[in-house]
Amino acid sequence: MAMTVQLDVVSAEVEIFSGLVETVQVTGSEGELGIHPGHAPLITGLQPGMVRVVKQFGEEELIYVAGGILEVQPGSIIVLADTAVRAEDLDEAAAEASKKHAEETIAKGGADFDYAEAAIELAEAIAQLRLIQKLRK
Repeated sequence: MAMTVQLDVVSAEVEIFSGLVETVQVTGSEGELGIHPGHAPLITGLQPGMVRVVKQFGEEELIYVAGGILEVQPGSIIVLADTAVRAEDLDEAAAEASKKHAEETIAKGGADFDYAEAAIELAEAIAQLRLIQKLRK
């Protein structure tokens, strides 16, 4: 039997996942991270993207997160996300509209233009669309 560790994925609104997992893959502030039982303690910021969870007995679950913090301790992993949504609950039309809006805002610019905000909106929309495409494969 594979070793497991407790994982909790929560957002401000709801607990998305809580259970034993074999591995977790997430995009941290410095790049992709693969977390296994016994991983060294770690705290890092999260980038918009996918949390790939391999549950006990090998079942896979995909969760979209936008921002937040990953904390790894010897007996647990906690994802405190600004936004967290199960991959199958993502809205492709809304993500496409958000991407288009961000691209138009960046292209238009202007005096009251906030590039950082538009770039975040674009990154989140692209991450959602990538995850939706991954689900289709």
